[in-house]
Amino acid sequence: QVQLVESGGGLVQAGDSLRLSCAVSGRTFSSYAMGWFRQAPGKQRELVASISSGGIPYYRDSVKGRFTISRDNAKNTVYLQMNSLKLEDTDIYYCARSYSDHGRYLYEFGYWGQGTQVTVSS
Repeated sequence: QVQLVESGGGLVQAGDSLRLSCAVSGRTFSSYAMGWFRQAPGKQRELVASISSGGIPYYRDSVKGRFTISRDNAKNTVYLQMNSLKLEDTDIYYCARSYSDHGRYLYEFGYWGQGTQVTVSS
């Protein structure tokens, strides 16, 4: 049973930073790609960033240069450092584990956390 637990969301002002964490159960964490997605009410869940099992990151264009995804295989944890937050970054953020060692699309991820709310105010 794979379980993912996110933490670190909250209410911040535009320009501030937040770091999301996702702790993953299981002994094979290092073998799988991890991703952070976000979803607004009524909209499709979208990939924010992913990181392969080998540590190669991938970002959607709107967060490049502001967000950094990283992983600590010793701690079974993936992080999303979010800097220079904008109003449009307000969403529920979900951590997800891929079915394989890579992943950039929603269908490639099969295990999900419960989500954490990030709200950016002006």
